Amino acid sequence: MAFVYSRVPGGGKLEKFLATMPGVQDALDEARFEIAARAEELLLQHRLEGHAQIDVVDGDVDKYVVLDDERGKAAALSIEYGRAASVEVRTRKDGTTYLVTVGAMDGLFILARAANLPKKRKGKVHLD
Repeated sequence: MAFVYSRVPGGGKLEKFLATMPGVQDALDEARFEIAARAEELLLQHRLEGHAQIDVVDGDVDKYVVLDDERGKAAALSIEYGRAASVEVRTRKDGTTYLVTVGAMDGLFILARAANLPKKRKGKVHLD
């Protein structure tokens, strides 16, 4: 049986009310599972020894598929979108510094491909 509401129960926004309905949340769970499974398969094709993994996260309303890399240093961002070659200054425990050349890498677009989104590099990303 269908119910017709003249207003949203509790006075909230209609969009949030609809998005949090059990049927909508079930559909989001199913879509997230499919995207996460494809993303995991794509990541496994390229994993050498990395620590990157695919995680799923629940928001208040939305469901997320996340490329997570516990190493930090924006490694997940580099995996998804690639990176330009650069030179980094590193410091040893004894205080001496040295230069490390980091090679360029094309993006794998794991999440974009898994979700059937266009593969395009976003604008400049600055990570401090």
